[in-house]
Parts: sequence; C-alpha cells; structure tokens
Amino acid sequence: MPVLTARALLLDMDGTLVDSGAAVERIWRRWAQAHGLDGDEVMKVVHGRQGQASMAVLLPDRPMSANLEDNARMLAAETADLDGVVPVPGAPEFLASLRGVPHALVTSADVLLCMARMAAAGLELPEVRVTAESVGASKPDPEGFLKAAAELGVDPAHCVVFEDSGAGIAAGRAAGMRVVGVGPRAAAHGPDAVVRDLREVRVEAIGGAGGMRDAVGAGDAGGAGEAAVRIHLG
Repeated sequence: MPVLTARALLLDMDGTLVDSGAAVERIWRRWAQAHGLDGDEVMKVVHGRQGQASMAVLLPDRPMSANLEDNARMLAAETADLDGVVPVPGAPEFLASLRGVPHALVTSADVLLCMARMAAAGLELPEVRVTAESVGASKPDPEGFLKAAAELGVDPAHCVVFEDSGAGIAAGRAAGMRVVGVGPRAAAHGPDAVVRDLREVRVEAIGGAGGMRDAVGAGDAGGAGEAAVRIHLG
C-alpha cells in the first residue's frame, strides 16, 4: 500500500471530490452539437480545463473574445444544472480527515459553480480556494496549484495533488508536485499513484518537526514545528 508524505494537499473538484460527469456531458454535448463537432471528441478535451481553454483547442480559429462570451453562458448553464451531482465515493470522509491539515481546492470552475456543485454534493468547502477567477491561465498550466501552495505557505515540492484529468495531472506535475490520480481516467496520464476513488485514501497527521523528519527524510522536513501528514493509498 503506497504511502506519501506531504505538508499540504491540493484538491481538484470535478471528478475528484464531486461527480458532476452527467451534467458536464449534457452541457458540453449540446455545445458540440451546436458547433457541428463530434461529442465524443469534445469530451476528450474538456475535462480539467476552463471552458474557454477547451474551446480554444476545439475551435482554434475562433477569437478568444467569442470563447469567453460562450464560456460565460456555459458556466451559467452548469451552475443551474445540478441534476445528478453527487460526491465521489469517500469524499465526505476524506475532507473531514483534513480538518487541521493544510489543504486547498484548486478548480477550473468559477466561484459560483464551485459553490453550487460542492453544496449539491453536500461537501464542505475548503477555506483556501483557487478558482477560475484567481488565475490567468487554465490547467494544464501550473499557475493554480502554485498559487494555492503559496497561499498555504508550503513549498510546491511538499504538496500532493489529487486530480482526475489529464490537464490537471499535467498541471500538478508541472508545478513540481506529486500527483495522486483519482478515478478511471487518471491512470493514462502518468500520476505518481492512482486510486479508484477517495475510499482508498487515508490521511494520518504526524507530529511536529521530529515526527516529520522521520517521515520525509533528512533535508526534506523544512522548518521546525511544521505539521505533516502521511497519505495511505489503496
């Protein structure tokens, strides 16, 4: 059973904490049909990215201003369509285990969509959140994860990312972080470890500086008194 050690956990939302797959499929397949695109090909692109970034990949000749306008409409539709939005198995218990542990939500959703989906899934919002409005570049750019690490005051090398999508996994790795892939899509994108869902994750807090040195090794512990966790997978 793999064990990782970290000082902070950075969590994607859709597909990692929240199963919003049915709503995402409905809205993006309608968009694909309206633009004469193959729905299956569109679905290969959209997971993990901000909407306008997906549109830029799918419609490379379209002005970004049109993508941004289109994405605003898509976000409003997604925020209103919460049918079938549920927690990923194990997500409530996983989030409860992080109380007192530095962690952040890093999502390509905007604030309203983030709040709506987390509420629909009955999940508590982490205090630190990096949403679409917080960054200038969408995943797979690492900006969101690096910003979350900076806000938590943790070196990126001491963060572990939980992600389900290729774009998100690429972003975490580009940020210099270890990545746990969650769910069936993740394994194909090269995370450091993979779990079927969050029922296969157990977070164990370990003490101050001494316990942390034992867990992460000499030269990796950082400043005295900083908390750390062991993450048991499998």
